[in-house]
Amino acid sequence: MSQSAHAYAYLRPSAVLDGAAGRSLALETSGGTTPLGAAAHPRFFAGFLAEPAPAAAALLAVADVAAARYYQPQLRASLDPVVTANGDRLRFESFSGCCGVYARLDVLAAGLDGDEIGHGTTNVDVNNPLREALTRIGPAEPLHLAVGPDALEVTTFDGPVVEKKVPLPERWLRGFAETQVTAAGFDLRAELPAAEAVRFLRSLPRGGGRAGARVAQWVVPAGRTLRPTTRPVPGAVCLPGPERLAALQRVLRHALALRVYGPPVTGSGPAASAWEVELPGMRLTLTLSPDASRGFSGEGGVLGALATGAAEQDADLVAALLAWEPRIEIADLAEQSGLTAARVRAALTRLGTAGQIGYDAAEAAYFHRQLPYDAGRAEAANPRLKAARALVAAGAVRLEKGGATAVVTVDDHVQRVRTDAGGAVGCTCLWWAKYRGGRGPCKHVLAVGMVREARAQGTADGPAQEAAR
Repeated sequence: MSQSAHAYAYLRPSAVLDGAAGRSLALETSGGTTPLGAAAHPRFFAGFLAEPAPAAAALLAVADVAAARYYQPQLRASLDPVVTANGDRLRFESFSGCCGVYARLDVLAAGLDGDEIGHGTTNVDVNNPLREALTRIGPAEPLHLAVGPDALEVTTFDGPVVEKKVPLPERWLRGFAETQVTAAGFDLRAELPAAEAVRFLRSLPRGGGRAGARVAQWVVPAGRTLRPTTRPVPGAVCLPGPERLAALQRVLRHALALRVYGPPVTGSGPAASAWEVELPGMRLTLTLSPDASRGFSGEGGVLGALATGAAEQDADLVAALLAWEPRIEIADLAEQSGLTAARVRAALTRLGTAGQIGYDAAEAAYFHRQLPYDAGRAEAANPRLKAARALVAAGAVRLEKGGATAVVTVDDHVQRVRTDAGGAVGCTCLWWAKYRGGRGPCKHVLAVGMVREARAQGTADGPAQEAAR
């Protein structure tokens, strides 16, 4: 697995501090991005948490996911959560080491009482002493929250006193990119009141491992609760690896409701889903990949946008219009950029591969953040995309008369890519036969799309020009 070292640098460890004014939760920030540019230790908020105990439990749940591997759990992960300040809320995000679970805590304006909330994205230090201190936060005591040091504190330090260097797998970045594409296809499928939510979540197994990961489980709304079903009937939601919801156990005593999101049922295969616990002034959401042994990084939902040159150009334009909005309105971006709504969505998908876009199923809207990754890194690391570009460069793609069918020659065998009248694409290769497009396009479909785009724009040259004739 390809990976690189990512360094977190903090002025001091995050901690729960006792002072004359009461207790304070000081979350230390690493290098991040703000509207003014890069910042070594940005400060996003100073004030009070309206509900200290639920907030502490929810932060621990996000940290649990960041430290967990739900597949091959004997291998530990160690990735500090990301915090984004969107002006009206704070979002804490993490990804499991196995890339199969995405966690996000949205602390809304109702959950915060203090200064204005800033704009920007950074990492926050989560260490073992902090975790232990958070477990002791009670509901009655006020808790001050500071996300980042103040200006005076920054000037008193010569440099970072806490440094962490962790391996950051390429598939972890691709997982962040794929999650926003997957969640954009979700709809609300069920809503349970507090008592039923607690009962249902406590009934789930907490074990796991490879054996349990092989069987897709489904649930269907039944009145005010959920009941298991043996097959994916209309309205059902997949619950792949139910033990992966274990982090929600931390917040059950504070839960107000449980909402479940998922895609429409289109077949018998497993599907991703999102499980959101409503808390006072907050939402905690876990998004599960379709299988405990199958991380989001291999889903392939972003490949279509990465393969088109138009999306690359559009992404630069759309990126200039973003400003850490908590809700990105497609219609507004289309009007400002002069692009169609479809091109704006493709551009947002491409920006998501650089960690600049997330998706909130609760509000059915994208949001802006800025993860510390180089643009194009996910694209360069994707094996299917690299293989497709190699096929185009080698002149392996030939569009047949009419354009609905294309022939792709790979070594000594031929694959056929067909597009029907409705725009649905299929391929004769083994990948397509196995996944039927459920994990994104195969390399042959991607290569054909590249050649068609080049032909339409009149920019094909060399082998690609010959292939498009």
